[in-house]
Amino acid sequence: MPKSKVRKKAVYTPPQRSQKVAVSPRWLVPTMVGCWLIGLIWIAVFYVAASTSTTIPLLTSLSNWNLLIGFGVIVIGVILSTRWR
Repeated sequence: MPKSKVRKKAVYTPPQRSQKVAVSPRWLVPTMVGCWLIGLIWIAVFYVAASTSTTIPLLTSLSNWNLLIGFGVIVIGVILSTRWR
């Protein structure tokens, strides 16, 4: 039986990319946590002011839009958390 020929061509290896570690900017985590806290505090102050009949001009003029503002700021914090490495 004839012997098979040895492969002369080298096996292809794709070029390696440098393993550069992606690092988050320094402002990201404080901004993310700040958005969460500001949104939570906004909603809490709105509910406390509404339940005690306290009149805070900004909160009373926006009425139920305060919930949208609070949750919107929280959502911005969640979106920033997806960028955290």
